[in-house]
Amino acid sequence: MPAILIADSGSTKCEWCLLSNGKKKKILTAPISPYFVSFEDMFSLLKAKLLPKLGSEPINKVFFYGTGLRDQLNLKNMQLVLKKLFPKSTIEVNNDLLGIARATCGKNKGIACILGTGSNACYYNGKKIVKNSPGLGYVLGDEGSGTYLGRKVIQYYLYKTFDEDLHARFEKRFNETHDHILEMVYKQPLANKYLASFAIFLAENRGHFMIENIIEDGLNDFFFTHLYKFRESWTTPIHFVGSVGFGFRDVLKDLCNSYELELGKVLKTPMQGLIDYHQ
Repeated sequence: MPAILIADSGSTKCEWCLLSNGKKKKILTAPISPYFVSFEDMFSLLKAKLLPKLGSEPINKVFFYGTGLRDQLNLKNMQLVLKKLFPKSTIEVNNDLLGIARATCGKNKGIACILGTGSNACYYNGKKIVKNSPGLGYVLGDEGSGTYLGRKVIQYYLYKTFDEDLHARFEKRFNETHDHILEMVYKQPLANKYLASFAIFLAENRGHFMIENIIEDGLNDFFFTHLYKFRESWTTPIHFVGSVGFGFRDVLKDLCNSYELELGKVLKTPMQGLIDYHQ
């Protein structure tokens, strides 16, 4: 069987998997996004951090899925980088949402959702994405995401909405100040990742009614804003990929039951699903 290289690049890391002779070799590198990294830097990073770990075996096909690749110029730049690295390989570059759809739905119809640092949803007809609920980014959208939930945690803390117990737990866990939070959110880069880092507080304090309310309300906002826009939500399985969806899968199950929707796969990462799809 010809060697195949698959990549899933998110906002925090890029996971690679080399499939060769029935074996899997996984490699992690920094995230690769043309939105934030130049052509030269992407090439240099992958040449230094990826190629030495792949060995000398020729790679027949490369499948790359990543954020920021709905923009055609970004997609073309990513193709050029990979073609320069793997000149004899067949290269296929797609956005992360198609990767999620292929990983969860395979060749079947379904709704595929991302619930990680950001959020998104689409209807996949078994071959391609035919409907996509618009992603507005963390300032205007990303309902149900780690950034969305983390922002709510920060609001509860700064507005002193948390009861005394949770307020004390937050201060012990993060040791943050009002001024530092505002500095990081409004004046420093990657505010979305900073906000998302506070979502862990929800996972660590499950059972408290305020925590459960934040989680359920945030995920319900995702259902109402995105899944309600697809009439197919009531006739096909709804799949989720991402750390937030996986971590709060019990809440997703309850919401699907409440709305009489069919919950499909809930995966932390799409890689195994992509391996199954491309094999």
